[in-house]
Amino acid sequence: MVTDQSERMQREFPHVPERISGLVDLAYNLWWSWNPAVKMVFKQLNSRAWIESIHNPVKMLKELPEETLINASKNPRYLRHYDIVMSRFRRELHQKNSWFTEHFSYSNHRSPIAYFSAEYGLQHSLPFYAGGLGFLAGDHLKECSDLGVPLFAVGFMYSEGYLHQHIGSDGWQENIQEVLNRDAAPITRVMYNHDNQLVVRVPFIDPPIYVTVWKVQVGNISLYLLDTDIIENDPVNRAITHRLYTGDREQRLKQEIVLGIGGNYVLDILGIRPSVIHLNEGHPAFALLERIRENVADNMSFEEASYRVRETTIFTTHTPVPAGHDAFPHSLMDKYFNHYYSLLGTDRDTILRLGHMPQDPEGLFNMTAFALQMSAFKNGVSEKHGEVSRQMWHPLWPEIPEEQIPIGHITNGVHVPTWLDPKMELLLNKYFSPSCPNWLDEHDSPRVWEMIDDIPDEELWAVHMQLKRKLVNRIREHKRRKWVGEGAEPINVISGGSLLDPNALTIGFARRFSSYKRADLIFQDIERLKRIVNDRWRPVQIIFAGKAHPADDAGKKILQNVYQYTHRQDFGGRIAFVEDYGEQLAQYLVHGVDVWLNTPIPPMEACGTSGMKASLNGVIHMSILDGWWIEGFNTKNGWAFGDTVPEHNRDRADAEQIYEILEREVVPLFYTNSDDGIPHMWVKKMKEAIKTNAPRFSARRMVKEYVSRGYVPALAFAEEKYKK
Repeated sequence: MVTDQSERMQREFPHVPERISGLVDLAYNLWWSWNPAVKMVFKQLNSRAWIESIHNPVKMLKELPEETLINASKNPRYLRHYDIVMSRFRRELHQKNSWFTEHFSYSNHRSPIAYFSAEYGLQHSLPFYAGGLGFLAGDHLKECSDLGVPLFAVGFMYSEGYLHQHIGSDGWQENIQEVLNRDAAPITRVMYNHDNQLVVRVPFIDPPIYVTVWKVQVGNISLYLLDTDIIENDPVNRAITHRLYTGDREQRLKQEIVLGIGGNYVLDILGIRPSVIHLNEGHPAFALLERIRENVADNMSFEEASYRVRETTIFTTHTPVPAGHDAFPHSLMDKYFNHYYSLLGTDRDTILRLGHMPQDPEGLFNMTAFALQMSAFKNGVSEKHGEVSRQMWHPLWPEIPEEQIPIGHITNGVHVPTWLDPKMELLLNKYFSPSCPNWLDEHDSPRVWEMIDDIPDEELWAVHMQLKRKLVNRIREHKRRKWVGEGAEPINVISGGSLLDPNALTIGFARRFSSYKRADLIFQDIERLKRIVNDRWRPVQIIFAGKAHPADDAGKKILQNVYQYTHRQDFGGRIAFVEDYGEQLAQYLVHGVDVWLNTPIPPMEACGTSGMKASLNGVIHMSILDGWWIEGFNTKNGWAFGDTVPEHNRDRADAEQIYEILEREVVPLFYTNSDDGIPHMWVKKMKEAIKTNAPRFSARRMVKEYVSRGYVPALAFAEEKYKK
């Protein structure tokens, strides 16, 4: 019998007084992470401990002295805030009415949706992500909780999966492995009969693989994480869930077997029988095979089982590069599926054909091709990416014109409560609430954001400059600690941003250092760039951040080149590289820079979401026309380049456009102040960026589209079949 962990959690915090014992439940639910007022109930206990725990309330509560907690439990002022927060917490997590229930008549118990993803970016205390795909998944779960979508999620517990970045004096990236302290993270064991952690064998796969299960509570959404690092497995299989996206092909196949087949089976063991599955990329696509097997076991033919699974599956693809899609040799498939094929009510060749990509010379089983053919609703993550995907996967439907290939698009969005800075939210509350008290509940409505024009320029500018100073201070403090604590070399302290000026025009570039993202594009003409950044009266500074994949030496080389530019005295300390980019640093950057720069080679940016987060906070986007920016740019809310393809040397041509835009538009606009010291035309552009991008590129709009176009038709199909 699977048992609840709430009593066990409380037993681990005996020093927390009963009067404020709700803090324990609150700490283990990531709902607090996107509610600023709720964060304060932890910060008010001890602000220093909150900072030192890196905003991890579980770790903080475990380490706080009992005396501190007793004093809080007797402090009337603290208790008033605590009671308000807990009342709201219980009300929001137990309410029966939601946007979903108001619009659709499906029961949580009879028609849940299962969301599968190989990574989740939820909060930095749970480092189960590599980049944008993970944060998209995390924002999806948060928004589903806010809207009351009946969804459960499945992923991996990566015990050694997060790599911290250290940059050596030569600029080469060094990877420092972080082993997750599970007992100091907002995560709980799924138990069996109270005292034993649940262990499940992945069904019908040989050699056998076992998983144990962990749970993360994301508001009303339960995320179950699978873990193979247990004594029941041999050493090789224990390592399946150590690291995200292993480079070993066989180990990668086993990961995807565990995620798809094991994940689906674990939900069944937990009593969760989803009517609909949503696959976030192809990694978990084997879940569809397991669903077919379950239906065949209920005396259904393979054809009927496949039809039912297809009509109740949503598949989202994120990767516009063929090499980015996993594919496995048939011999490797046979090694693990030899006993499984016969359980599917058909033969081996039929199954392998479902994953065949025509014109593939190696004859591999392609996970994305399989997912596309087994999903009724399939989408790219921007309008342009939908177009690219139809072209890329046209061979699967050779008889259909390319424009009619059944792959649509739902453009990504970001979770507004997570990525909107609290100070910016306070300012918006001041001017939005009188006319629209519940504006944050309606933040996907464009009419709400039209009120941005009511905010006086000086107040919006003051908040922006406050966030900018906060960013610069954070970077300086980080380098000071490195200098004092680790004896960092002086040149690295300077390169890391210790000379940054909070009053200078600041450009941010932060993302994974892959070759196609062209992080070093702006260095095409060094002399011209030096003139731009070193202008005595109108200086410009650029902050770089990001990691290269551990196996991507080309990306590491680009990173090294950028880092070496930060060493040059002739740039005057105005080029900085901030190491160890992660969720927390991302928050500072998207809130605090003036311009967000994006330079990928089109059409390789499927969507991109960092620019959306920046625009939400009034940071103006400057990007090549690719991904979401094709839909977002309106000539008044940012800058665009790369709309014409030169015959020779695209990099040089794109860099020239960047210099032109900086020299003729960005720099003059930023430094043109009125008599009151406010750059009113710049602020006007900030307001336009917020007004046009915030509602359109919100996760709320995105999830509502998934619900109406994907989930509801699939749930309706499942309900109809259930009645029969």
